[in-house]
Amino acid sequence: MFPDASGIDDLTMQKIARELNLAETIFVLPPTRPDCCARVRIFTPNQEMAFAGHPIVGASFVLLDDGIISKRSDHFILDVKVGPVPVRVEQGERPLIWLTTPSIVWGAYYERAHCAEVLGLRSDDLLEITPQLLSAGNPNIFIAVKEKEAVDRARLDLAGLLTLKGGQKEAVCVFVFTPTAEGAYSRMFAPEHGIPEDPATGSATGPLAAYMLRHKLVPGIAGARFHSEQGTKIGRKSILHVQINDDQGADGIEVGSHVTPIAQATMTL
Repeated sequence: MFPDASGIDDLTMQKIARELNLAETIFVLPPTRPDCCARVRIFTPNQEMAFAGHPIVGASFVLLDDGIISKRSDHFILDVKVGPVPVRVEQGERPLIWLTTPSIVWGAYYERAHCAEVLGLRSDDLLEITPQLLSAGNPNIFIAVKEKEAVDRARLDLAGLLTLKGGQKEAVCVFVFTPTAEGAYSRMFAPEHGIPEDPATGSATGPLAAYMLRHKLVPGIAGARFHSEQGTKIGRKSILHVQINDDQGADGIEVGSHVTPIAQATMTL
């Protein structure tokens, strides 16, 4: 995260993201909306994102930790390409930072057999639920399988993704999961973004919750909490918390996470 990116042009932002080669690189600028406290731009190694969850959580942590936003602030709004994103801080010894998922768009359906094939799975590894594209600013194809072992066995390369997409031009990710007692066990593949596998995907977790609610894979109770475990297969276990504020999953899905700072550096341009 670059807490003051004023004066860095778009091309340089993209070059920095490509050089760092992280899932996302975040640049903070003055807000363009009067109700927002900061503008956040998010880049993968290949392109700018309209929305991504963990950059929002991480940026919020740094803005609070650096005093750019008052540490007493429990609620604020960030100016993101997808639109204003409300952030809520659940105070404690380790604050839990929540973002409200933007409006979710339900998209195309995909054949179960074709999804299984491109993932290197058998058709009977998948649950009897039709895979579907959902987006809260970052489109993901959600594919539900029967058990953790099948999630771990899944694989996806760019060639396979392109056959799955057909003629669709917009970059998409593929989110494979299985229901668990705690919520979900998940993996996310994003080869079009230059990310073979993402260890934690906040932008996909809200749509995941909506998809699971629609198919009755989690309790549809307002106020319910559960979590998605992601990144375990690649040795980067992440826990993404979900709170359902609307039992239909239509609005008010919050995604939360703790933040641990691990490095600080200076880049000379």
